[in-house]
Amino acid sequence: MAETLSQSQIDELLNRMRSGDVDDAPKPEENPDKIKEYDFSLPKKFTRDQLKMLRSLNETFSRQLSSYFTSTLRDVCEVSISQIEEQRYGEFSNSLPENVLVGLLSCTPTSKDFDEMPLLLEFTSSFGFYLVERMLGGSGVPVMPEREYTDVELTLLHSVLQKITDDLQIAWNNFFESDIRLQEIETNGKMLQTFSPQDIIVILTMEIKSPLADSTANLCIPANNLEEIINSLGIKYMYNERQTDTEKIKMRRDALFTSLQPGKLEMTAYLDHFQMTLQDILRLQVNDVVQLNQRIDEDVRVDVDGKPWFSARLGEVEEHKALKLVDSKK
Repeated sequence: MAETLSQSQIDELLNRMRSGDVDDAPKPEENPDKIKEYDFSLPKKFTRDQLKMLRSLNETFSRQLSSYFTSTLRDVCEVSISQIEEQRYGEFSNSLPENVLVGLLSCTPTSKDFDEMPLLLEFTSSFGFYLVERMLGGSGVPVMPEREYTDVELTLLHSVLQKITDDLQIAWNNFFESDIRLQEIETNGKMLQTFSPQDIIVILTMEIKSPLADSTANLCIPANNLEEIINSLGIKYMYNERQTDTEKIKMRRDALFTSLQPGKLEMTAYLDHFQMTLQDILRLQVNDVVQLNQRIDEDVRVDVDGKPWFSARLGEVEEHKALKLVDSKK
């Protein structure tokens, strides 16, 4: 229960207020941690859990970008998600410089319950020149020419963005089946008219860290389409679908093995390992007999791509030397 002030205490408090002895109430600046700005003209569409879900969906994509940029730049490169925020497209578009590198993508969901949605994948123009420099065998020293991309450079960057688009589709298809394609490349930030200035978009910002050049990339997704997708998926689907849908797991595994089967590996059979002096080797003549350390009926070792894999028995098939695999060393 609140304490009741006596009349004398009230009079003393009034006198202190008149004389200025009473401390002022805490100003907002004194408690900055307790104050959060909120724009009522831009209500948030997504909860913290939903944004965490979106981050989880795209972490696979960022890891794939890390591997691709590491191989393309021929140096260690790390890509990580730094921020996810909602914003009006007009604000994002106005913040872009005139020279940018933007891939205009289209995402067509496999399910007919969702509409096709446009995507924007934006890189800085300096990072685009850096990619071209490394792909053409340059030293990798960051440069920023004061000019537009040439046709040859745009062709190279188109192949880069196509590979990135394929990686994005692979990452998203783990949760949400869709067909993502690269439509075109835009290099002028003021010419982008993909969304209306008042449309709400979700901006996924990724940091690109490499020894010679750090940069950022932004993936822009329309909020209305994304809201429908996230609501349909739900937390249960996002975290349990891959574990429970054994049929899809089997299909992906079979597709992986099917793509690996045409690969060629070298198999080598070793009759024996023994040592001879150089003098004895120089004296060898045709029809000489070299004695081995094991019997002819003992098993021999078979390597697959340089690794011991099988043991086998020597034999013949239609006048050809042959091996019969009798055991596995896997």
